Amino acid sequence: MPDQSRTPVLVGVGQLRANRERTVDCAREPLELMARALRLAEEDAGAPGLLAGADAVYGIRTASWAYDDLAGSVAARIGATPRTCVNTALGGQLPARLLDRAAAAIWAGESEVAVVVGGEAQASANALAKAGIDPVDRGWSSSPGGPPPLDLGDLGSEQMLAAGLFLPPRMYPLFENRLQADLGLPPEENAAWSARIYADLSRVAAQNPFAWAPEELTAEQVGAVGPGNRMVCEPYPLSMNAMPNVDQAVAVVVTSLATARAHGIPADRFTYVWGGAGVDDPPDPLRRTGFGGSIALGRALDRSLELAGVPIGEVDLVDVYSCFPIVPKLAALHLGLDREAVLSVAGGHSSFGGPLNTYSLHAIATLVHRLRAGASTGLVHANGGYLSYQHTVLLGARPHPDGYVGEPEPAAVAHPDAPTVLDAATAAADGVDLTVETVTVEHGRSGAPQQAFVVGRTPTGDRIAVQSAPDDSATAAALSLVSLPPGAITHVGRTVRLSLRGGRPAVTVPPGDLA
Repeated sequence: MPDQSRTPVLVGVGQLRANRERTVDCAREPLELMARALRLAEEDAGAPGLLAGADAVYGIRTASWAYDDLAGSVAARIGATPRTCVNTALGGQLPARLLDRAAAAIWAGESEVAVVVGGEAQASANALAKAGIDPVDRGWSSSPGGPPPLDLGDLGSEQMLAAGLFLPPRMYPLFENRLQADLGLPPEENAAWSARIYADLSRVAAQNPFAWAPEELTAEQVGAVGPGNRMVCEPYPLSMNAMPNVDQAVAVVVTSLATARAHGIPADRFTYVWGGAGVDDPPDPLRRTGFGGSIALGRALDRSLELAGVPIGEVDLVDVYSCFPIVPKLAALHLGLDREAVLSVAGGHSSFGGPLNTYSLHAIATLVHRLRAGASTGLVHANGGYLSYQHTVLLGARPHPDGYVGEPEPAAVAHPDAPTVLDAATAAADGVDLTVETVTVEHGRSGAPQQAFVVGRTPTGDRIAVQSAPDDSATAAALSLVSLPPGAITHVGRTVRLSLRGGRPAVTVPPGDLA
């Protein structure tokens, strides 16, 4: 019989939005924002001294400032001497995964009080940089300080980097455009679907006091491309891209049920961590079977619900990661939900804000308040990489009958049917025709198509990723959704030519197909 006194409970949550005006005087470093969020979480629990007893601190890597030991710095700020200090790499899946791990450790008797914390201050960092001020001169940490170093190897494989596919705004549209083709949707209908999703998210964010852009938008405002909402990479205008230039921080405190009671925390503060599940695809999408879905996302959702013994129809609230529309679309399709379903409690990455790795911790904190207000169950889905790393957690207003039922360590997805990935430069030396598997076109700030990014198949079925030449706007225009051949709804299946141009591999379209 499980020891129910070890049931993991979220007892305190704290989140904040700061320096929305982007002023120098109000600029604060991420660590300070995180310390404030933790104090708010302690106040929310109503248990002075709770943080000082933390035996585990999980610090989610911040992308706006560099720290040698973020978790250790956080512990020092709250006066804790934890046995466990965890500093993470990058990854949007981390809030859900870390909460699941903290809950599992509590359930196993390895921990009593754990905190998960993260934050960003990119808006302040940008304001200081614009004013020519070194943040260290304003008291920001200097060990090491500065923008975190970025290893290109962390952004993708050699083939991805060579093809220019190391930026999320270029990669995620490749999934979107393949899904649109697979579903047989006209581009206008697919774009309207995306616009409605993000309009709904804006309505949720408008009611969230911690949202960066709490303005309710119509679907027409979201979808209309123009000077204030330029096209980035088709089919996503700026309004459908995550907003990372924010100052936001969030912290949650999870304890055992026995510890919560020993601290005198009122039962109406308790939110029970039922558990979750994680599933990871290969980090390089070129090594997966296809671009029309995410095996890991579907399996993570299914497994968390299966472990809890709860069908999705009995889950009151859902927050799905929404860095780009493709993610909530795939989740809704997999769960069999209506297109009109609003899959957010926080407000999404575009309206609430996209503080890099910590958005889903804000969703968890917001969900806690909703459960305290009367909801019964809630699910938070978190996504990292290029639809690579998935984790979901289920929370309840009441304990699960079996206590904690999660599987915090991720399972790995094998893709035995994935095609061989060829080097574009080698294949281009002799020239080869490619069948477009998926494609996106990046637009310049003027609004015109600027460069195409193509994943194609050779006549033997091998996969090649390649871009058009930077100065070849004609190819970019020809592969734009506004230049579809008569009667076509997609460029998927179209033939393009891979060859060397200026000594570098590049894709072009037949001369007769140029716009």
